[in-house]
Amino acid sequence: MLNTMTTTINTQTTNTSRTMSLPSMLLRLEGLAVFIAAIAMYASQSASGLMFVLLLLAPDLSAIGYLVNPRIGSYLYNAVHTYSLPIALFVLATIGGWTLGIQLALIWFAHIGMDRTVGYGLKYATEFKATHLQRV
Repeated sequence: MLNTMTTTINTQTTNTSRTMSLPSMLLRLEGLAVFIAAIAMYASQSASGLMFVLLLLAPDLSAIGYLVNPRIGSYLYNAVHTYSLPIALFVLATIGGWTLGIQLALIWFAHIGMDRTVGYGLKYATEFKATHLQRV
């Protein structure tokens, strides 16, 4: 029953509406929570704000794989846009006392959270615009 629940969102700029599923809305809220938590933790590190701003979009460089083909592009993009790698970096950097590694992981978490919040999900191999959250 929960799978069929939807929420209508009106966009003011185009006067159109689209339907967002409950799972999609929950994933976006989860992304927002990760984004805010990563920023808060990064700020608590007294790290460089300039480094944060400069590296926030760095994970999107993984889209370069789409120059080869959509299958390679989606594989590379998805590998960089899941929480697995930044978790591994965060854990290893914490164990090793590597402050820069912790900061890089937090920037990476913030990027993924930001993407999820605005609806950019993991990519299907068919094309760049086909994601698990929506078609972008």
